Amino acid sequence: MEIILLEHVDKLGKMGDKVTVKNGYARNYLLPTKKALRATEANVSLYEKKKAELEAHNQALLDEANKKAEALKGFSAILIRQAAETGQLYGSVTIRDIASAIKEAGFEVERRCVFLERPIKDLGVYEVRLDLHPEVNQTILVNVARTEDEARKQAKAFAAQ
Repeated sequence: MEIILLEHVDKLGKMGDKVTVKNGYARNYLLPTKKALRATEANVSLYEKKKAELEAHNQALLDEANKKAEALKGFSAILIRQAAETGQLYGSVTIRDIASAIKEAGFEVERRCVFLERPIKDLGVYEVRLDLHPEVNQTILVNVARTEDEARKQAKAFAAQ
């Protein structure tokens, strides 16, 4: 299916690009989330009319994401969890846990912005990527420890590396 992108989509294209994608990807994700329009003649002319408005909206989102990224620069979240003597957690730290820790610190970051390759299952300090906008990423530190004292020790050891 041929579509017109209404915003930047990773690994697909930038706003205004005409791309061909599989029907299911377009119907189930791109069209319902209003990231794209079908590339019909009517939609192409509609896009041309609304192009300036869409670009202004996208620029506003980009500016807001840059402000969040600057505010989150150097941010470190401490998560206290129970763990075995070997350092393996009873359970795991997930995207939801990290997003709620960021929210408790006073930053508005949606859960879908947090990127983890796999859940954290051991004590330690981890770098976690936040995708605030398709063009803006920020890395924060997540310190998983049993106690506050242990978290401070881990942070010092990580900083010394």
